[in-house]
Amino acid sequence: MPDRSVRHRSRTALAALAALSFLGTAALTGCDSGPDGTAKGAAASERRPSAAAGPVWDRSPGSVAAVGDSITRGFDACSALADCPEVSWSTGTDSAVRSLAVRLLGASGAAARSWNHAETGARIAQLPEQMALAAKEDPDLVTVMIGANDACRDSARVMTPVADFRASFEASMRQLRGAAPKAQVYVSSVPDLKRLWSTGRGNPLGKQIWKLGICRSMLSDADDMSASAVARRAAVQKRVVAYNGVLRDVCAKDPRCRYDGGAVFDYRFTGKQLSQWDWFHPGRNGQARLAEIAYRNVTAARPPA
Repeated sequence: MPDRSVRHRSRTALAALAALSFLGTAALTGCDSGPDGTAKGAAASERRPSAAAGPVWDRSPGSVAAVGDSITRGFDACSALADCPEVSWSTGTDSAVRSLAVRLLGASGAAARSWNHAETGARIAQLPEQMALAAKEDPDLVTVMIGANDACRDSARVMTPVADFRASFEASMRQLRGAAPKAQVYVSSVPDLKRLWSTGRGNPLGKQIWKLGICRSMLSDADDMSASAVARRAAVQKRVVAYNGVLRDVCAKDPRCRYDGGAVFDYRFTGKQLSQWDWFHPGRNGQARLAEIAYRNVTAARPPA
């Protein structure tokens, strides 16, 4: 009969072998990775993204609602002093523009599942009301382009204060979230008004149209290069940059919001892309460029830097 110490060592060795066998089996069944790198045998909770990561951005939303100002209404893009929503960068149906909605949903889908609640002349204070209307549509995506009219005033002194701009945008987001908590929001930066002045003032007829009162804070006395005129335009430019900072910061606090990273502000519109009626608002070509920017950012795997 074997010595007890020998029997004890044998039982210990067998137990160790069994444990190693179990661990090896577990490694093969529980740690084998699938094609996406996820462990096949991992618990379901381990495969799912954690709640802290936030919701995944849907790059192919099934409906679009637009809020904002004259640019989103296609003002002066088709005829003088008139809206032309069919060429809107966001929800238009014009085949030459190929709006964001058309690119996402197709022509028939855009006609059936997109809504434009933007208003020509609207400022940020009117955005909460527009958001309430957009929320009623229960859209997958809401596009926002607002702020140009807050800077385009009769004088630089009466531009919307940055604090008020922030309060109104925060109220707008609360309004949307209260009624449509899962709607995604794509926020466009305010265009570079100073660059539009620089581009448009090369057209003599455009400068005559500007004298009717378009964006006086930036466009009045278009050829005046005195110190006071330069300072006025710089003040408007600085305010637009501040507005874009607000749009970026407020949007960043909402996991379902994506800011364009300043893409529209940075875009260099040419004379061919401006309205032939006022040489300030985007024409059809300009609206198409805005649609391209929006589609690229909405469908990107990651938000713009």
